[in-house]
Amino acid sequence: MQDSPTDFFAGNAATGYDARNARLAPISDALHFLTGLVLEDLPEDARLLSVGTGTGAEVLALARAHPGWRFTCVDPSADMLAVCADRLAQAGLSDRCTLVHGDVHALPDGAPHDAALAMLVAHFIAEGDRPAFYTAIRAQLSPGAPFVSAEISHDLDAPSFAPTLGTWKKVQTLMGATPESLDRLSVLLRETLAVLSPARTDTLLAEAGFTAPTTFYQAVMIRALHARA
Repeated sequence: MQDSPTDFFAGNAATGYDARNARLAPISDALHFLTGLVLEDLPEDARLLSVGTGTGAEVLALARAHPGWRFTCVDPSADMLAVCADRLAQAGLSDRCTLVHGDVHALPDGAPHDAALAMLVAHFIAEGDRPAFYTAIRAQLSPGAPFVSAEISHDLDAPSFAPTLGTWKKVQTLMGATPESLDRLSVLLRETLAVLSPARTDTLLAEAGFTAPTTFYQAVMIRALHARA
């Protein structure tokens, strides 16, 4: 049975999340930079939805670069959302962000957002739940608005998976993985997370009504794409 996303980000996992990922700053910095380029044509007063906002890293990066943008930040983990709230307050950005505890399905109908983000979120959503997940995000967007998603993505049955897994283990080692957890990594990707191939992800996005899914970043198993509502 697949764990709930909140199971991965409770208690110390939430408060230590940023420290654990600090050694991956070159990956996250490049992802933030390219995400900013994808979204740079949004209006000066754009409203953005951040799904699974976590500790708010993407929101912080975008909010600092675009002082007129406002954000709806939703996350099912109360502990992660508390860390996000603290970081936003320290940055003086709380008044531009609305924090919502829950998942995207809990958001009320209202004025559509000009863009949506789901950064390193989708691989926690079971394949059978992805259509509803993507459809709920699209329902929060204005027609033609961009959706940016980053996730762990690979064809786990492709010949390229074995060498890719070898590099991915090095990434996980930087995050503090133990030899025991590295031995279980393939099982984690196959049975605990919902790691889909890029082709399968693009098909599910199209079925949810998104158009032109386009890869704009790839770092080992982390793929980032943008599509249009």
